Amino acid sequence: MSTVPLWREIQRQNFTKVRDLAHFLQLSESQIQELDETPAFVLNVPQRLAKKMQKGTLDDPLFKQFVPLKKERLEAPGYLLDPVADMQAKRQAKLLHKYEGRALVITTSACAMHCRYCFRKNFPYETKTQTFEKELEILENDTTIQEVLLSGGDPLSLSDLSLEALLTSLSRIRHVKRVRFHTRFIMGIPERITDGFLALLQDYPKQIWFVIHANAACEFDADIWQALKKIQKLGIPVLCQSVLLKGVNDHPDALVELSSVLIDHGITPYYLHQLDPVQGSQHFEVSENEGLKIIAEAQKNLPGYGVPKYVREDAGEPSKTILG
Repeated sequence: MSTVPLWREIQRQNFTKVRDLAHFLQLSESQIQELDETPAFVLNVPQRLAKKMQKGTLDDPLFKQFVPLKKERLEAPGYLLDPVADMQAKRQAKLLHKYEGRALVITTSACAMHCRYCFRKNFPYETKTQTFEKELEILENDTTIQEVLLSGGDPLSLSDLSLEALLTSLSRIRHVKRVRFHTRFIMGIPERITDGFLALLQDYPKQIWFVIHANAACEFDADIWQALKKIQKLGIPVLCQSVLLKGVNDHPDALVELSSVLIDHGITPYYLHQLDPVQGSQHFEVSENEGLKIIAEAQKNLPGYGVPKYVREDAGEPSKTILG
């Protein structure tokens, strides 16, 4: 009997070749010519997401988020390899410290899917070591840090055993009061929320927060809601952050639909991010003026707790910049 967890087996079935996905989506040869079959940031799409993409078109909001286009190779002024200055915030290979009281652990380079607008797609990940001794030493010695964010890549790409070791180490640092997961994994492979993982969360002595990433209501399905509900039942708050993307969610109706379905499931819309100007993502840009109009219009149709904060990350600033 295989000892590989089910979610790992599912992950191995991801689409990683552009032409395979193009044929699955029944794209024409002329449509395929617009795709980049050899992108520097490789294709990685779970089958669950691919099955939700509309066939025969390049205009589907899920397709646009995950499938590389040749226009990604174009350069544009102001679009950078490191748009949020992660490199300036490095205190150790796997530790970023930008904001007072909070630090971020780069747990892994791996993700369940590759978003084409990912601001960290050029990050020089440390992959030679699997442990976090130097990062934990800094966290232990810096008593100003009260919250640790687990990011990456995606922390749920780690095994339960690896996560348990990291969480156990963090639990021993007395001044760290909260641990926050930043993850998109569940949106493609909800099977990752196993009984073992839930037990790990349930037994944890400190407050855990979960922040998922979704940009459109069509990303969700019954299995995803069920997985998130299991986390919520442990008393763990679940928030959702999104990125404003042209052709994906740049309309008030799309934002209202996403926020409505989130709050209907007890999930708080947290942030709507202005696009981080990472090189190759300029075709996703929506102007801040247009974003402000979208938020203002959406706000008319949402309760106050259902309106995400519209924010921009400015390198070197002590917090996110709230727009409007």
